[in-house]
Amino acid sequence: MDPQRHPDSVSSVSFTEELTALEAAINAFLPPRYVGCYEEVPPSSMGSASLKYDREGRVAWGEIWTTFCHLALAGGPPHRGRWLPGVTTREAEARPAEQQSVVAEIKRAIRLSSSLRAIEDAPAGWVGIRCEDQDMAAWMVRAIVAENVCARHEGSILYVPAGPDFRLEKEVKNVVVCVAKSCHYLLDHVEPEERPRGLNLHVLQPPAPDDLASNAGAYQAAAEKMAQDFQILAGLAVSPAAAAGWLGFECASEEMAVWMQRAVIAKDVLARRENATLFIPVCLVPAASTDGDRLINIVADAHRLWQFKTANS
Repeated sequence: MDPQRHPDSVSSVSFTEELTALEAAINAFLPPRYVGCYEEVPPSSMGSASLKYDREGRVAWGEIWTTFCHLALAGGPPHRGRWLPGVTTREAEARPAEQQSVVAEIKRAIRLSSSLRAIEDAPAGWVGIRCEDQDMAAWMVRAIVAENVCARHEGSILYVPAGPDFRLEKEVKNVVVCVAKSCHYLLDHVEPEERPRGLNLHVLQPPAPDDLASNAGAYQAAAEKMAQDFQILAGLAVSPAAAAGWLGFECASEEMAVWMQRAVIAKDVLARRENATLFIPVCLVPAASTDGDRLINIVADAHRLWQFKTANS
């Protein structure tokens, strides 16, 4: 990070301009109902609704919710308290019958609870969902990861995890709720011409399950190096890793974690939080990686602006 950007050597005017630009970037990816007022969104969870079943004993996915909690992307409570990772190809293919059952149920749930449809073929361990376009898929990934559920996209196809051990009232429900919730806020609350466009496709994201499994040692070393860099360059202490492929920061409050999360997402970094801990993805070999340097600067700048914001509020 450039030492000239330290708060002691940058004018208040410059900080104000940076903060204004960042707030505008945050507002640009939020549904209109949150623009200018997202700081009033309560960040803590009030619990989730139980599943309902039809006469045949199947989950009535289309009848479960009359409304949704606030988007975690906008500062609301994440649907899951802890990270739901994807599964590796090996794990998905080891038990084909159970895997097929989970995939079929998630597909049925997506069809009943949203306007989206799943594709027929997807890589093992994933359910592919066809979005209206690439921008929608990119936005959905940002929103779902903020809910603490793994998601990726290729073009207009959104991918969410499915594993043979996924339980109906736990992991399956988690995936379905996050897709339905994100879809609801984007398609039902935002006019087509007002939806986020031109989202950066080079988003910094956590490693895919297969990549993480085959390079576990390298990612652990990268996480340790990143932790040192953040401590030295940004003055941020890193908390013990709670999920592989992520680096956690203990923030002073939930409010700070929420603000920091939105700030780094606005700079095209997938981010999530667990209470007052902010999580950002681990970049492999950050010392020699442009992405690693970019990530450190994004988080350090967000932290610097948070300090300025709170000192002048």
